Amino acid sequence: MHKALMVLAAGAALAGSGFALAQQPAPADQAARRAALYTPFTPPPGARTTADMAWPAPAGVVLPASIPGIGRAATPEEIAGWDIAVGGDGRRLPPGRGSVADGEELYHTHCAACHGEFGEGMDRWPALMGGRGSLNTDQARRTVGSFWQHAPAVFDYVRRAMPYAAPQSLTNDEYYAITAYILNLNELVPDDAVMDADALRAIRMPNRDGFALEARPDTPDVACMTNCREGRAVRIDVDSRQFVQPGSHSGFSEPQ
Repeated sequence: MHKALMVLAAGAALAGSGFALAQQPAPADQAARRAALYTPFTPPPGARTTADMAWPAPAGVVLPASIPGIGRAATPEEIAGWDIAVGGDGRRLPPGRGSVADGEELYHTHCAACHGEFGEGMDRWPALMGGRGSLNTDQARRTVGSFWQHAPAVFDYVRRAMPYAAPQSLTNDEYYAITAYILNLNELVPDDAVMDADALRAIRMPNRDGFALEARPDTPDVACMTNCREGRAVRIDVDSRQFVQPGSHSGFSEPQ
């Protein structure tokens, strides 16, 4: 994909909102190519952010009927156990608060083994800090500070998925504290900051305006089989050898 558009990984950062594309300014001569790559979806007006707007329903898609005798409807109590997603605008953030100082200790206990003591990343685990201004280069680093759109989404993902071996095992206060420390590592909040729902909503992330929703229904398509490059040159900007040494038995020794 054209490097001016970076696909948001993680499923996750923007729960319930479909995929988002990180959009960086491009020269005028690339405008036509960008228009061909995606169709922007303009959300309806209101206070909610684009990260919280659902995709338009694809036309002509009908869900299969349930099979008699197999499965049952989930109870409200069962749904409530999973329905904890927080909106990018901070909607549904739970009560609680946590400081950068408390978060540092918790981070070292639960997070540093994978993400490094300062969020620099360990082995093949992702870095959480750095990379500011790198998204429109061929060495893009998609970290919390460089890529994530909303601070409440950091809390949401950390609470749902971390610690890696025991997700959702900490208290809301502890998750607020860890979020505060991660934001502090990215120089987004000061050392004495205390995070709660209101404080997270007030933070404006560096890449807040770098996203556009794409109206791309999740339906089958026909793969291009001939003249797909349309005369454009193809090159490898990044390959696994930049991250894994050949012969390490981890990853690949040749570009994939």
